[in-house]
Amino acid sequence: MYKTVVFDLDGTLLNTLTDLADAGNRLCQKYGWPTHERQAYRYFVGNGIPKLVERLADQRTPAVLEAALADFKRDYGQHLRDTTAPYPGIPEMLAKLKANGVQLAVFSNKADALAKEVVKDYFGTQYFTIVRGQMTGVAPKPAAEGTNALLQALHADPASTLYVGDSNVDVETAHNANLPCCGAVWGFRTREELNAAGAEYLAENSDELYDVIMK
Repeated sequence: MYKTVVFDLDGTLLNTLTDLADAGNRLCQKYGWPTHERQAYRYFVGNGIPKLVERLADQRTPAVLEAALADFKRDYGQHLRDTTAPYPGIPEMLAKLKANGVQLAVFSNKADALAKEVVKDYFGTQYFTIVRGQMTGVAPKPAAEGTNALLQALHADPASTLYVGDSNVDVETAHNANLPCCGAVWGFRTREELNAAGAEYLAENSDELYDVIMK
């Protein structure tokens, strides 16, 4: 049994793809950049909003990127609840884990304030000991700095901690902090990507993830 579980957010706990894609395409329309199919955003997200905006941008001058980033944050902040919802079974799984004494946390490349906001909106405050997103001055995932700081704040032993995420970025995040990773196959990326990245476990749904954690 793992005593601490750290979850990625987008594509793992919450299906945010449509709201991110819609905000991204509105940004592209504003700046005259090509828009993209929703499924393409599965590969644009995962490294934080600044990297998402950079991937969308036709013009990558510092001034344009700075303005576009501010526009995206403002627009997405107004629409991040339009279609976003927890994946099936996730709230029930979190309740069972909490009842069994498992310490839970969230670590995301979403901006810290937004991560805290959406987690509170969709899951309340009863499940997660700490929720952290990307913060100024801290390298985003998959760098180990933020993950290690989170583990220290949780007083978590890496030997009994599992990281859960849906992309190669998450697998790298786990491994850079010497943690095993369970790939969330229901998320934005594929089983093949998670396998190739070296995820120790794969879960097709919340029930399978629960079994991995409680084994």
